[in-house]
Amino acid sequence: MLDSYGRTINYLRVSVTDRCNLRCTYCMPAEGVPLLRHEDILSFEEILEVVRAAVALGIRKVRLTGGEPLVRRGIVELVRMLAAIREIRDLSMTTNGTLLAGLAQPLAEAGLRRVNVSLDAIRPDRYAAISRGGEVRQALAGIAAAQQAGLSPIRLNCVVEHNSRESDAREVAQFAAKAGLEVRFIRRIGLSEGRFAVVEGGHGGACSRCNRLRLTSDGAIRPCLLSNLSFPVRKLGPAEALLQAIRAKPPAGSACTDRSMNLIGG
Repeated sequence: MLDSYGRTINYLRVSVTDRCNLRCTYCMPAEGVPLLRHEDILSFEEILEVVRAAVALGIRKVRLTGGEPLVRRGIVELVRMLAAIREIRDLSMTTNGTLLAGLAQPLAEAGLRRVNVSLDAIRPDRYAAISRGGEVRQALAGIAAAQQAGLSPIRLNCVVEHNSRESDAREVAQFAAKAGLEVRFIRRIGLSEGRFAVVEGGHGGACSRCNRLRLTSDGAIRPCLLSNLSFPVRKLGPAEALLQAIRAKPPAGSACTDRSMNLIGG
């Protein structure tokens, strides 16, 4: 389906939880953020209903995000439910990878096709500092398990302050080259300031080509990451919420002042 600016909207990012097992410095404060109530989070059946409505409107690419999607109980079953929708050509997930070692094979068997793994540093001390206590060995074990399970291509997402010439980014690039992985460098986003940039090695941040919508874990369709526009599926119904979001999709991002990143989805 085309939006008001002639862009084909065929990509839906689905946040399955606002929770995360890390506290990355660019995503949330050290003390964390207020979490949604259990009853506010969409059930798997509600997510499935929204995705089916999206597919009927032309969505063909679905990515599961969080928070950290692997902390959502039953995530393998949700993947299985979505993989059964034949029209979806690309079912993927963005994860920090720290829980992936034990889940990569079940996810692949359930129908997940590929993963993007957030990896901002290779050195254990730098990874721990950025993630506030995370262990890089767990993320690396998750990446290895994903390779073994055939979740390919595996792409690494590396958040940078300015560009890929920074020391942590160079080390991630070296690791990716040795492991035969793709890497994308994402400049740190300022939601409330409207600060974003085109992703190095990817397509994100190019507003004129944006083809995506976002479903938040509490059931709102958001047409733009850097906008307060939001259309609740429980109030409007999935199809109407999707249609209104497509019609309202702005030509470019501006600023998002009503949500933190974990509540929108990566």
